[in-house]
Amino acid sequence: MTERFDWAIIGAGIAGASLAAGLAQHGRVLLLEAEDRPGYHASGRSVAFWTESYGGPRVLPLTTASRSFFDAHGLLGPRGALTLARAGEAEGLAAFMAEFSALGVRVQAQDRAQLEARLPGLRSEWQLGAYEPDCSDIDVAGLHQLWLAQARRDGAELLCRARLAAASHGAEGWAIALDDGRSFAARVLVNAAGAWADEVAGAAGLAPIGMAPLRRTVAQLRMDQPVPADLPLTLGLDGSFYFKPDSGKLWLSPHDEIPSPPCDAAPEEIDVALAIDRFEAVVDWRIAALEHKWAGLRTFAPDRLPVYGFDPAARDFFWFAGQGGFGIQTAPAAADLALRLLLDQSAGPVDPAPYGPARFR
Repeated sequence: MTERFDWAIIGAGIAGASLAAGLAQHGRVLLLEAEDRPGYHASGRSVAFWTESYGGPRVLPLTTASRSFFDAHGLLGPRGALTLARAGEAEGLAAFMAEFSALGVRVQAQDRAQLEARLPGLRSEWQLGAYEPDCSDIDVAGLHQLWLAQARRDGAELLCRARLAAASHGAEGWAIALDDGRSFAARVLVNAAGAWADEVAGAAGLAPIGMAPLRRTVAQLRMDQPVPADLPLTLGLDGSFYFKPDSGKLWLSPHDEIPSPPCDAAPEEIDVALAIDRFEAVVDWRIAALEHKWAGLRTFAPDRLPVYGFDPAARDFFWFAGQGGFGIQTAPAAADLALRLLLDQSAGPVDPAPYGPARFR
């Protein structure tokens, strides 16, 4: 006899784990992960920061609403974010500050002397900046394990090496077939598959949204001197780089977005070299060694907003995808929004309307 669940969630990264944790106390949950362990792809490869300006004004409500959850569970550490601009970018920096200040973000103008105090060795062309004191590091592994543990405690069943082959819709919900021959049934199918979200929709006989997986490269450097622990997350106003300290080392990225098929992403040498070149154009620090490099996929919907809600063509197929590079910093609020929709509860602090899949149909 086929085992039956109320909800089957495809993908056990941060997104799937958050929903499993919230749903398990309300019914039977099956959490299906294609890899050997949860969080192998994007969730396990994040540079892990919370800052309200990242992702833009339309993502900000989710970021802001997530802060209280992170604070309550001790998942944040102080960092601060410093956005750098050249003299010719003064107008753009002013617009950036005005836009986010109007939305309630604490952002402070920085002159050259203030920039030098926060970032020793800053090269001369960087004359202007904006500082966000509320930016924080996120304990991503702690967040993921918190939700997985809660899901297990409340009875959710996690299956790894469980890749979806097909899902067929019937009068009582979904018949789910895995590629190893196992089968299950579920009243609602939840698509939290990250870069594979469109493939999951196709396996369920639904139209894709047009999700775009984009490769993001990160390198870890050892400098000739330890990196200051209080160095802020440092970003270029033009979106061409960011870097931050980690245990005396430096993590940096060229903020690349290279189109990729859904896959186990690997860094390209050219992108690592680009990251280092852009970093060396910011400060005069000496690099002792490239110690580690990795890449992950950041998946965006066509309008670069996340997709949360039931598909108009199948009211028991739920999209929870397209979180781009801001999926972790928005995860608590996104989970709250999605759970309210899945459980048919009243609206919460974030309006779900801008994120619904119907906007693509």
